[in-house]
Amino acid sequence: MINPKLLTPQSIVICGASSDIHKPGGKSLKNLLESPFKGQIYAVNPKETEVQGVKCYAKVDDLPQVDCAILCIAAKFCAQTVDVLAKEKGCRGFIIVSAGFSEENHEGAEIEKHIVETINSVGGSLIGPNCTGFLNVNYAGCFDTPIPKLDPKGVDFITGSGATAVFIKEYGMSNCLKFNSVWAVGNSAQLGIEDVLEHLDETFDPEKSSRVIMLYMEKIGDPQRLLKHSRSLINKGCHIAAIKSGGSAAGSRAASSHTGALATNDAAVDALFQKAGIVRCHNRQELTTVCGVFMHPEIKGKRCAVITHAGGPAVMLTDVLSNGGMEVPSLKDHPASPALLAKLFGGSSVGNPIDFLATGTAEQLGYIIDTVENEYDQIDFSVVIFGSPGLFSNKEVYDLLDEKMKTCKKPIFPVLPSIINVKDEINDFIAKGRINFPEECVLGNAICKVYNTPKPQPEHVELPQIDVARIRATVDRCKDGYMEIADYNELLDAAGISRKKSVEVSQKEDALAFAKEVGCSKDVPLVMKVVGPLHKSDVGGVTLNVKDLDTVSKEFDRLMAIKDTYAVEMYPMLDGTDVYIGAIRDAKFGHQIFFGLGGIFIEVLKDVQSALAPITAAEAKEMLTKLRGYKILQGVRGQEPVNIDLYADQVARVSALVQTAPEIAEMDLNPLLGNPRYVTAVDARIRLEK
Repeated sequence: MINPKLLTPQSIVICGASSDIHKPGGKSLKNLLESPFKGQIYAVNPKETEVQGVKCYAKVDDLPQVDCAILCIAAKFCAQTVDVLAKEKGCRGFIIVSAGFSEENHEGAEIEKHIVETINSVGGSLIGPNCTGFLNVNYAGCFDTPIPKLDPKGVDFITGSGATAVFIKEYGMSNCLKFNSVWAVGNSAQLGIEDVLEHLDETFDPEKSSRVIMLYMEKIGDPQRLLKHSRSLINKGCHIAAIKSGGSAAGSRAASSHTGALATNDAAVDALFQKAGIVRCHNRQELTTVCGVFMHPEIKGKRCAVITHAGGPAVMLTDVLSNGGMEVPSLKDHPASPALLAKLFGGSSVGNPIDFLATGTAEQLGYIIDTVENEYDQIDFSVVIFGSPGLFSNKEVYDLLDEKMKTCKKPIFPVLPSIINVKDEINDFIAKGRINFPEECVLGNAICKVYNTPKPQPEHVELPQIDVARIRATVDRCKDGYMEIADYNELLDAAGISRKKSVEVSQKEDALAFAKEVGCSKDVPLVMKVVGPLHKSDVGGVTLNVKDLDTVSKEFDRLMAIKDTYAVEMYPMLDGTDVYIGAIRDAKFGHQIFFGLGGIFIEVLKDVQSALAPITAAEAKEMLTKLRGYKILQGVRGQEPVNIDLYADQVARVSALVQTAPEIAEMDLNPLLGNPRYVTAVDARIRLEK
């Protein structure tokens, strides 16, 4: 629990206070003095007696009791200062903006460790070090600007980068995004992003707490905690949008399987956010726009009315919405459309986009919005685009728009693009507490992201029944590394994962005996594969459609001659569409499950979905519909479809298997052959790492 003296202090000291507002100690004091804080303010600087009108103490030993301290002094002095404040002055809230700690060298890391141990020993809370600070509706404990307009219903912003926080705040403030708090956690020596989320979760008040949380992360220290508290907050009615940067190179590795090549850090983050219900963003503009969407009533459906007096922006917005999975349904033939069209100037259109021309009036906009609200049942929300060529004021239009946004049940999103021509009118609109979205395509993209992000997956799910005892016995007796065929077949059978029935032979007479046993012929062709080489197809180690004993004999000799081959796997040939299921374990994220188009297509198309375990069959089935190649699974050009229910069940069984056997470090079922009758694995690799 975060100590309340950090959040609502009655007294604050600035250590390293200065009259020079271009220094962190001077700017921190200035921000604090100009903030809503009504408590006692102290300053410490051995060279001053008064700083910015505040009495200045020579050293912290001379201070009275104090609740919270902001340290703007050299790192080497911080440990002793914290010791005095924590042990002698009753201080429990600490904000250390100073740099030179664990981010710099070993000596700095040791100082940081000492500080954390001291603060922990008295039950205190620390923001930083190496940060821009902290602010909430009570006070500004930071040295950066701008200071946003603070509102209890504004955004709670938690960031791992103070400099990035400045830029995000500036962008959001330019469109009147309000903030409730800003937590720049810096090195996260004690309090990190997960700790702040836990605090917001455990102290959530449905009447008083903010409903919008914005995150900027360069690392995820504890994915399971992030998942737990994000899921809980969203289920309580909050919305969370986040940037997780630095994913492109972090997950690169030499991989010995298809799953390993797919399992980048970025893919794990996507899977985590999807399971938690977090909207993932990739830049400041996107992040602040998504949070602006969150500040409006929730969109209940995907059908949008585009209301405009300018054709081009409406067409571009329609494209973005349509491409993002939303709908802009035609209203041309709706019974209410003729009456609406009669109230507009000649040349207007109500087909959707609803274009009431550059000469459109506030009165006409009112008619349109009322019709959308009361008559057009197939519309769930609307976007109003209204700028100006600079010929007249837009105040009347924006006043009406504000009133309609108060009374209409269907959400209305304003796009007011003329930020120069009608700057004053837009400022007046924003002063009413509104947010402007000046670029329609940016808004459209944000709406798509918000609507398409799934709700959090339940914490506890029901997975298929599997033979846990049999799985554990097999794993316990096997060594680390890739499992032998007989051993991984035992795991697949125990988990109820359908597989082809095969034999592994190292003698030609055994190969011929198996062929005779299954009746090798044109009606029962065989597959023969090398055992040993990593990528069988690459070395010519796969032979299909073996229909007679003579071919069995010749192919056995050829395959056994391939380098690293020590046996040949044989089984009756199956048919169907190549699909894939894989799993990989991450030390922080746990097991990640991948599934999608398989065979060689996995290398070329990489058309897969991924989720963190556990994943249910219902969840997998829904995710399969998001594959670009989903129509292939449904059957195209006479090809048989894949049984989606069976496929989703196999995904859930893989999830159950890796949870029962966390020693599974990497697993590939590629391909599985799917048709209406079965989805069966024809090749598998499982690597244990205990």
